[in-house]
Amino acid sequence: MSLRVGVIGTGAIGQEHIRRLSKKLVGAEVVAVNDINKEGALKFLDNEALNARFIDSPHDLINAADVDAIVVTSWGPSHEEFVLASIAAGKPVFCEKPLATTAEGCYRIVEAEMKAGKKLVQVGFMRRYDQGYKQLKAALTSGQFGAPLMVHCAHRNPSVPDAYVGDMPITDTFVHEIDVLRWLLDDDYVSVQVVASKNTKYANPNLKDPILVLLETKSGIRINGEIFVNCKYGYDIQCEVVAEEGVVSLPEPSSLLIRQHEKLSTNIMNDWKLRFIDSYDVELQAWINDTKAGKMTGPSAWDGYFTAVTSDACIEAKNSGKIVAITTPPTPAFYL
Repeated sequence: MSLRVGVIGTGAIGQEHIRRLSKKLVGAEVVAVNDINKEGALKFLDNEALNARFIDSPHDLINAADVDAIVVTSWGPSHEEFVLASIAAGKPVFCEKPLATTAEGCYRIVEAEMKAGKKLVQVGFMRRYDQGYKQLKAALTSGQFGAPLMVHCAHRNPSVPDAYVGDMPITDTFVHEIDVLRWLLDDDYVSVQVVASKNTKYANPNLKDPILVLLETKSGIRINGEIFVNCKYGYDIQCEVVAEEGVVSLPEPSSLLIRQHEKLSTNIMNDWKLRFIDSYDVELQAWINDTKAGKMTGPSAWDGYFTAVTSDACIEAKNSGKIVAITTPPTPAFYL
């Protein structure tokens, strides 16, 4: 029997997920959608020849008898409300990042889920499902390289829109590293420092670019993360783990090796959606399978909360120039 899914939010990422659920993945069907732009949502359903119906109220969608599970891809500030409503309805919910726009909001979701007594929430941190990161995780877990000591990583975009300013290198970009590196190392962060470099001439006047984020984990691993969102040459994600017995690096995306015009070269991607397109598919398929099996094994509400706390500390460190402690309660047994 197919998992009957209701989707709240039919913008760009919502439309992509609806296509995945309806036409690419197995075991699910989109039966209902909601969006603040009703006309646009109906046009999308018509263009895609989908049978899903439009429901005017997101809360009516969540509580609809023929909707088994919810996907939240609406505007970020609305996520907390819809995730809490899904928990109250006892329905599994996949929520794109952010889980909530504040750490306090994320913690309210954690408390509601624990009170419900069952894991119902998965957060859309898709990097954990990327084949390269999974290979890197398996290599570290094998123990053959010994304990990780340092991590060098970079998140580079060719360019960003003019509206990308202020703290967005943390909240919109480095947030992915915050989650995936914690998962990769199986270690929580305890402090952070943010250091600004000389600004690139291509940066918006209201943007520091590039910057370095320096994290320390409980076990003493040091992480230096570069965020450079106007690098010009392409979309480039790098991660190198220096361990006691060797160095392990994130593999490059598959590409042709070209010998031409006295040069040896490979292409570099320019679109983040193409770089991680397969991981989105694997992520949502895993959520479908877990939901039908009555369990949640993906990024949890606690992961969403811990990422929010770390992101807040990164912003404080960026604005103050100081080393900032990252403090959370002990991980509840519910999430272990």
